[in-house]
Amino acid sequence: MSARLASGIWVSAYLRRLQIDGIPAYVIARGDDTAGAVLVKLALMDGTARAYQRGFDLNSGARIWQVLVEGPEAVVDGAIARQRSFDPDLWVIEVEDARGRILLDEME
Repeated sequence: MSARLASGIWVSAYLRRLQIDGIPAYVIARGDDTAGAVLVKLALMDGTARAYQRGFDLNSGARIWQVLVEGPEAVVDGAIARQRSFDPDLWVIEVEDARGRILLDEME
């Protein structure tokens, strides 16, 4: 089992990485600094969005980012609100990029 980075540190590093590439990102909901899960919303600037959550690849056991929900931004926002209603420690980061860049694959 590998050591996990504290959520607050991971979020800070992720925001900085996005900033380096000029990709706007914002903390929409601050979760638990130590062990809060992180949800990343990608707003595609055309009225649609995707929300990503961390999961596991059952075949390899690797941690991966997977799409939780996608579609009209209002639908994605509703799904995020439902997640927050039963997980108050959840971090929500909103990334705004019409090209769909989220750079999550660089944040392993």
